[in-house]
Amino acid sequence: MSASLRWTAISLALFAALGATAAAAAPRVVIGVAVPLSGPLAASGQDAVNGVRMALNRLNAEHAKIGGKPVHWAMDAEDDQGLPTQATLVAQKLVDEGVSGVIGHQTSGCTFPAARIYSQAGIPQITPSSTAPKIAQQGYTTFFRMIANDDALGAGLAEYASRTLKVQRVAVIDDRTAYGQGLADVFAATARKLGMQVVDREYTDDKATDFSAILTRIKGNHPQVVFYGGMYSQAGPLVRQMRQFGMTARLMGGDGICAPIMAKVAGGAVDGTICAQGGAPLSELPKGKAWKARYDAEFGAGAFQLYSPNAYDAAMVLAHAMMKAGSSDPKVYLRDIRTIGYDGVTDSDIHFTATGELADPSITLSKFEHGVKVPIAVERVK
Repeated sequence: MSASLRWTAISLALFAALGATAAAAAPRVVIGVAVPLSGPLAASGQDAVNGVRMALNRLNAEHAKIGGKPVHWAMDAEDDQGLPTQATLVAQKLVDEGVSGVIGHQTSGCTFPAARIYSQAGIPQITPSSTAPKIAQQGYTTFFRMIANDDALGAGLAEYASRTLKVQRVAVIDDRTAYGQGLADVFAATARKLGMQVVDREYTDDKATDFSAILTRIKGNHPQVVFYGGMYSQAGPLVRQMRQFGMTARLMGGDGICAPIMAKVAGGAVDGTICAQGGAPLSELPKGKAWKARYDAEFGAGAFQLYSPNAYDAAMVLAHAMMKAGSSDPKVYLRDIRTIGYDGVTDSDIHFTATGELADPSITLSKFEHGVKVPIAVERVK
């Protein structure tokens, strides 16, 4: 090799090394993610983490800057185990580490206590999945939600049961969590307004797997629908035991039972189950199919559950608010979140109300057929 070529090669190597060093030296903007990564809800929690990872990977690939300066977008994913007590520890840890924003928590029971901690620290929090209406009524200016709340989900399911299925008799069960009880209360109240008879109201907890005592009481009341306010980890055993008891009533529930893993937990008994979730199906959204293809390519076709598109958009909302404000300081960019108007995967104009609710949300009702969740109706919440 000639001297000139050797010097050229050395110069190129030094230039590449300097570029890598500069990239490594770019300030880190850390977004916290707080979801269950162990326990019965781990699959849906990991799905949300995957969504945030996709968003941050895209931001880094596009060299997204804040205030004209390069940054490295990073994630701190913490396991709240789906437990409110653990959620408060995780929230304080993220606050102490100085994250710029938080995606989480997954369940309403975890989001309730954690929201107070983020509010006291002034750190914006966007939940991709917590639906209890009362969370937004606490007055925290740092709280935002990427999904329709239980008022919309519970009412939508009751209206479908009455007007489409022509149901007259329903039994209602909830797991006593903030999410499950709130959703079940809305369904029961709306059912009564629509002229349906709530023939039984039962309670369990979010760790139960044996529902024989409850089903013994319910069966004699001959409901056409059993509504369950809770998560798939209990709804699966519940519907299996309903069939073992010879009950033909249809199971209905909210987004907590609307993930594909519900079919795995429930087995063949899942068929006929109707659930509701916030947002429209990815297949019907302009960016949905392409986004889902990227998700499957990165994480595998079996990884997708429910909340990853919401988590992806939540991360993008935080990032674009920072870019708009020219700062990753929560005190500076918080004001830009509410009216961001982000063109996302789940909606083409994401913005929020004064209480942090998603503005103009939609809900999708789906039915499990042959173990596959199939959309049956999409409704815009009025």
